[in-house]
Amino acid sequence: MKHRSDLDHIDLQIIALMLKDAKTSYADIGQQLFVSGGTVHVRLKKLTELGIITGSQLKVNYTKLGFGVLAFIGIFLEKSQYYDKVIEELREIPEIVSAHYTTGNYSIFTRIMCKDTNHLREILSTKIQMIEGIQRTETFISLEESINRPPKVYEGGDKR
Repeated sequence: MKHRSDLDHIDLQIIALMLKDAKTSYADIGQQLFVSGGTVHVRLKKLTELGIITGSQLKVNYTKLGFGVLAFIGIFLEKSQYYDKVIEELREIPEIVSAHYTTGNYSIFTRIMCKDTNHLREILSTKIQMIEGIQRTETFISLEESINRPPKVYEGGDKR
């Protein structure tokens, strides 16, 4: 698989522009980079085939859909051997939107979206804390997401 060092500045600029707004047309990206829309299309196809681009996502304001609580849950496992079993059961809980196997205090760190604190309490007490292998949990409710951005993938200033 290609790595960052194998990509040229046009590839990196295309990725950077698409990260800002994935709905930008190939023609608009091409204009900004002084290449054709067809070139942008071919390069994006190549980046997808190489596994560098793996999809696209729609940004949604979940609060407006009724999900008023975003929380993080640190999960302590009884033993590390429970990880695979616990992760499989966590996958079955739709409110858990991401989970990470981590170093440090927690074995697993999850992000969960719930309608309200009662919903969060219900998920914790009737689902998460009932999973065999989970010793205990620690919950952090997010009051505000201040930063949510991709890493800077292109450092150069020259667009050609």
